[in-house]
Amino acid sequence: MKVVDFKTMVVEGEKPYIGGRYCLFLELITDEGIVGLGERIAGSAYSNHLKDIKSHVHLLEEFVRQFVIGQNPLNIELIWDRMYGTRHDLRHPSLYATPVISAIDMALWDIAGKAANQPIYNLLGGQYHEKLRAYAYMPSDGLVEHPERAGDVAAKLLEEGNSACKIDPFMPLFPIRDIPLWEIENAAKIFQSIRDTVGNQLEVGIGTHGQLTTYSAIRVANFLEPFHPFWFEEPVMPENVEEMARVAAHTSIPIATGERLVTKYEFARVLEQQAAQIIQLDVGQCGGITEAKKIAGMAEAHYAVIAPHMYCGPVAAAAAIQIDTCSPNFMIQEANQGPLHQKIFKEPLLFEDGFIIPPTAPGLGIEFDQDVLKAHLVE
Repeated sequence: MKVVDFKTMVVEGEKPYIGGRYCLFLELITDEGIVGLGERIAGSAYSNHLKDIKSHVHLLEEFVRQFVIGQNPLNIELIWDRMYGTRHDLRHPSLYATPVISAIDMALWDIAGKAANQPIYNLLGGQYHEKLRAYAYMPSDGLVEHPERAGDVAAKLLEEGNSACKIDPFMPLFPIRDIPLWEIENAAKIFQSIRDTVGNQLEVGIGTHGQLTTYSAIRVANFLEPFHPFWFEEPVMPENVEEMARVAAHTSIPIATGERLVTKYEFARVLEQQAAQIIQLDVGQCGGITEAKKIAGMAEAHYAVIAPHMYCGPVAAAAAIQIDTCSPNFMIQEANQGPLHQKIFKEPLLFEDGFIIPPTAPGLGIEFDQDVLKAHLVE
């Protein structure tokens, strides 16, 4: 079997554009008629214009032509190493190159699963989890100004079946800054309102997007420890692992990181430095299914758990679910789903009562609804 053709598709989502306004999908087509689906994560809340997508499309097409066309799609490790190592100017891991590798890799695994007539997780050790715990994002609009309302929001999340959520209590998210005492105290009021209303029934993680200085992060952690947050995510920017490890050494709150890290090499450093216990790898950015499985295995050896990041389109979300299902140290999955996620597949990914039910169909377990896909295609 060989890959003989490919197709890239830019698809526009629907408001509120969760995961980005545009999705960039890839189809790899084999000489046996098997089509593998992948996704190059194409946007974010801060990159929602078509001109920002063009460079992604061009690089994805370059990589497919150079490394995939004419190759046996089952030689996934070989193709991955060639993609990573051949282009000298892109050898160093970056969020420019690895999302392209990720898209191609998940499409190759989709082909492998379809060729074997098995879901991908069955090719990676089998189904370890029958259902996957998921967490929601607590809307922070108005909570900074009115922290007393957080309890009602938490109660609503519980009613919807959620057992965990995440909140960004410090606004604005950028730039990096020290957090004054009054803001820290305000964040504590948010947590106090949640605990007063729902007790400990709802886990609440702290998200900060790396916006704090080291001393400020330590101060925040010390102030919020009595509320037992689920985690403290990216308390400092992830580039300086030693500083994140310093924060981890000063608090009992588990540190989480990973959404902006790529390949096993960067994650190895985080684990070796004891900078985080919760690994938030992004299957659509870290290097795909191949690399995500290795990162999960390394984390398991350090008694760390995975809580994959999911701010992406529906194909990358499906890939994350495959990794979750077969990983013994899976803890929880971020569940950010926009309107398009629920429409674009013939059988939508199943989220119910705070859990995700893994699909059982071959490969990624998904198939485009062609009418919906065509209606959202961008020429």
